[in-house]
Amino acid sequence: MALPYEVFVGLRYLKAKRKQSFISIITLISIAGITVGVMALIVVLAVMTGFQEDLRDKILGTNSHIVITQYSKGMDDFESVVKKVKDHPQVEAVTPFIYSQVMLTSEQNVSGVVVRGIDPGREGKVTKLAENMREGSLDDLLKKEDGVPPGIVIGKELSSMLGVFYGEDLNIVSPLGNMTPMGMVPRMKKFRIVGIFDSGMYEYDTSLAYISLKEAQIFFNMGDRVTGVEIRMMDFFQADETAAQLREKLGFGYFVRDWMEMNRNIFSALKLEKTVMFIILMLIILVASFNIISTLIMVVMEKGKDIAILKSMGATSGGILKIFLIEGMVIGVLGTLLGGISGVLLALNLEEVVSAVEKAFGFKVLSPDIYYLDRLPSHVNFTDVSIIMVTAVLISLLATIYPAWQASRMAPADALRYE
Repeated sequence: MALPYEVFVGLRYLKAKRKQSFISIITLISIAGITVGVMALIVVLAVMTGFQEDLRDKILGTNSHIVITQYSKGMDDFESVVKKVKDHPQVEAVTPFIYSQVMLTSEQNVSGVVVRGIDPGREGKVTKLAENMREGSLDDLLKKEDGVPPGIVIGKELSSMLGVFYGEDLNIVSPLGNMTPMGMVPRMKKFRIVGIFDSGMYEYDTSLAYISLKEAQIFFNMGDRVTGVEIRMMDFFQADETAAQLREKLGFGYFVRDWMEMNRNIFSALKLEKTVMFIILMLIILVASFNIISTLIMVVMEKGKDIAILKSMGATSGGILKIFLIEGMVIGVLGTLLGGISGVLLALNLEEVVSAVEKAFGFKVLSPDIYYLDRLPSHVNFTDVSIIMVTAVLISLLATIYPAWQASRMAPADALRYE
């Protein structure tokens, strides 16, 4: 099947004659520019998506998907709330908790933290705290021995800050103490470290401590009340919709928040950063498209005689326009495809590439002591890849319009006048 003459001539112009090899080199540079721009954009967005998902997993590893509290000083009938919440088809597990700010003191140091009273049996079904344990276990919080202080679980970094380790004692001091004739006296109690966790987030590892729900009720004089209940979802992306349904079901007096609402600022910042990075790196492709413009302008200038002959033989201005549009689009599409394939392959194997670079040059790209990451997270979102490639092709198309239009306007007499 014979190709239309516009396609045949447009593809033929991509191959320069021996004496015009400079044009061929510029064509290759144009393709390489588009390739590098698309590849860089895919890899960078894959890394940013990976960071976002890694951060989300760490946040949801320590926190629940939905938190329900009451507007009063505590929740009295939390078991009835648990029963109502469990009836929802999207709810996987529910656990009560107590939340309060205290001070932890040791012989070496003092630190302000958030202490959470938890039910060890149910907490592991709602968060990944049990999986994050590096020493001891959550079940040790329930063990009681005569003459031995109740158990507490603290973060790895908090353990280093306080200078205390597994099996040692520390004190919990609550500013909300007991009222005496001498004024408010802080409440204080000794606890023994029965577990140390590592969530992978410095903020959590330095500011969280866990005790059993019963010990928290006794220490904070809460009776049978709790602060609220935590919920784990089947699909955490539907947390906002489920939270709205539970808010309506529980009625007035209950405060229902999902993980997206509680961490809105950080995820909004990450989304904005990803958008800005997309725009900035898209400029690389825009700059590469100027090479297409310059290449086509030089081809138009060099092929003036050919254009005149084609028009003399009956080629229309539209046909000449198509020839140079096809040439520019081949450059753009070829560069986009090469960049897309190489970008996806690099993003999918980024961990191996980074490891090879570290071995070759003898340094750590991401030091776990600084970044709390032992690898460079990368997740290829094929929706992002599609948007990048379509945008790159559109930019390439726009870059070909002006030179192709100039070629279509060329008069045969003007082109042959000085030949």
